[in-house]
Amino acid sequence: MTVQGTCDPRFAQVAEEFERNLAERGEVGASVCVIVDGQTVVDLWGGSAGERAWDRDTVGHVWSCTKGATALCAHILASRGELDLNAPVTRYWPEYGTRGKEGTRVRHLLSHQAGLPALRTPLAQGSFYDWKLMADTLAEEEPFWEPGTRHGYHALTFGFLVGEVVRRISGRSLGTFFREEVADPLGLEFWLGLPEEHEHRVAATMPADMGAELSSFYTAAMGDPASMQALLLGNNAGYLAESDSRAAHAAEYGAVGAITNARGLAGMYQPLAQGGGDLVGPAQLALMGQTASAGGDAMLLVPTRWSLGYMKSMDNTYLPGADSDGALMSETAFGHAGMGGSVGFCDPAERLSFGYTMNKQGLGLGINPRGQAMVDAVYGVLGYRQTGAHWYKP
Repeated sequence: MTVQGTCDPRFAQVAEEFERNLAERGEVGASVCVIVDGQTVVDLWGGSAGERAWDRDTVGHVWSCTKGATALCAHILASRGELDLNAPVTRYWPEYGTRGKEGTRVRHLLSHQAGLPALRTPLAQGSFYDWKLMADTLAEEEPFWEPGTRHGYHALTFGFLVGEVVRRISGRSLGTFFREEVADPLGLEFWLGLPEEHEHRVAATMPADMGAELSSFYTAAMGDPASMQALLLGNNAGYLAESDSRAAHAAEYGAVGAITNARGLAGMYQPLAQGGGDLVGPAQLALMGQTASAGGDAMLLVPTRWSLGYMKSMDNTYLPGADSDGALMSETAFGHAGMGGSVGFCDPAERLSFGYTMNKQGLGLGINPRGQAMVDAVYGVLGYRQTGAHWYKP
């Protein structure tokens, strides 16, 4: 498959791994972008976007990479002094304080500790496209655990929870806030709510091929219809079945709805890689990279590590089968992977930002081997070494 774009010779190993993804590892169409110290050193794309070639302007659904954009909106407000991450959610969203959620802190929403990783209230088809309905429903829900006492990945609710706080403070919808404060100032083609004029550029998602082994998450979902895992998969207003529809792309859905490419992901993280830029101050940036919750994840049923809104390096390679995907970065890095293999992150210690997107999903819930191969190549070029699965700089 033809690979196009540019690559600094120093980062030739990244290009080689990208080509191997397309030639040997089952990738269909993809893009990768690496920015170091403000300079784009890798900007490549290749393969197929359905019935056409994947070109420079192809974009795609990046799933949970969206959470990095939503979290950034909250941190921008916090850096400006408009949002206290340690304050009760009810300071900004009074209706939220019901049924055991009265003590929920804003930080609990960001660190997956809020206790609402799924909904018990049955959702009608299309409910995810009605922001007020979803905010009102979450405000009335009883948490699965006392907020702040444990963590479990809020795969589909994160965007409404954090986004409603952003909306209450700013007076703007989440998608509008992100566009006006992040995407437009940085010149990014990155949307929470895709304008129809760009719909033709979207590469349709190709679902993962089912493997012989299921992850613990899927095993739990299939074994107990009342479990959080089953509710997440079965009570999502039909979104997971129609995520490639025009309605889904148009929705300002802050958990998994963003449309962009590798250039957009790396571009969003680039100011954070260089000290925060005009987005956040140094103190806020430091907080964004600090681990806030870690250990056994009540939803994913594997160990996870989170800062306030971002994925931290997670080594699950010792786990069997489909549970083995993690996110292997340096300890100073933070970002977010998306279901199937997309990923964006920054590493302020190296002034590095990285983006990878693709249309053929893998089974894992972290950075799968295709994306990880390129992350590994980047760190190798930057002089890092691995001990087991951990990157360090001698």
